[in-house]
Amino acid sequence: MKKIVLIIIALVGFALHSSSQELSPYIEIGKSNNSIQQVSEDVLAALKENSFEILGSYHPANKSSLKVIVFTRSDLKNTVIKVADRGALASAFKVGMVKKDGAVTISYTNPDYILRAYLRENYNSYKSVFEKFSTDLKTTFSAIGNDFVPFGGTVEADKLKKYHYKIMMPYFTDPVTLNEFSSFEEGLRVIESNLKAKKGETLQVYRILYSDEQVAVFGVGLRNKEEGEAYFLPKIGEENIAAMPYEIILQGKTATMLHGKYRIALHWPDLTMGTFMKIMSTPGDIEDTLKGLCEMAESDKNSL
Repeated sequence: MKKIVLIIIALVGFALHSSSQELSPYIEIGKSNNSIQQVSEDVLAALKENSFEILGSYHPANKSSLKVIVFTRSDLKNTVIKVADRGALASAFKVGMVKKDGAVTISYTNPDYILRAYLRENYNSYKSVFEKFSTDLKTTFSAIGNDFVPFGGTVEADKLKKYHYKIMMPYFTDPVTLNEFSSFEEGLRVIESNLKAKKGETLQVYRILYSDEQVAVFGVGLRNKEEGEAYFLPKIGEENIAAMPYEIILQGKTATMLHGKYRIALHWPDLTMGTFMKIMSTPGDIEDTLKGLCEMAESDKNSL
């Protein structure tokens, strides 16, 4: 009898352990000996042929050996906006390309990981939509490669909705307020004007606009050599390049960003504290840059 009880306890323990599925932030599609330009064209063609919408692309850190393509799809876009607390951040997914030693490694952000983290307790409400999106992505990228190896660290699936790096570190629900505007239209005008001027050595990679809901998401390339991507990416790992670009989200009159200590850790979950300390200034540098993009020019202030 004692043996049976022990076996049952062991089986229950195994079942509980198995239910704690570990997820990684990225999936490697494969490697190619073609140029980044050719790989990029192949990725774009595959996405377009399968009804995905291309939002933009750029070379992070202004390096020709790195490239990111940002994309979405209408079903995903129309679903995540239903989550009022910055759900629209989950509308953009990315393909990352890194050329090293003559080969281009191609990867993409894992929907199961990002959607669980950004939508939290709302994930299960729309799980069928997200699972189809994830399955369709794998089918789409099968034209590019067939490795589909998760990488970039791991987090237990059920812990992603309350993810934080360490005790006392910020959560998704601890955003940084960049500015409060008099209206959504004013916020949109200010941010777009500053991005057009490339203020703070920035680059607008993409924009997603939900006019009816008064929500806009901007993907921002950080081009400053001393404080931007060129500074922090080599220190924390360029292989996770599909993490970029960083985002501003404007909801109603308020512009916010995810705290750097949350967003960087989420996209580089296997960072050691020692490595994190090497970019100690980065969360503040990103905040300063994105706040600058949300500041009204003096000439505009004077005209009010």
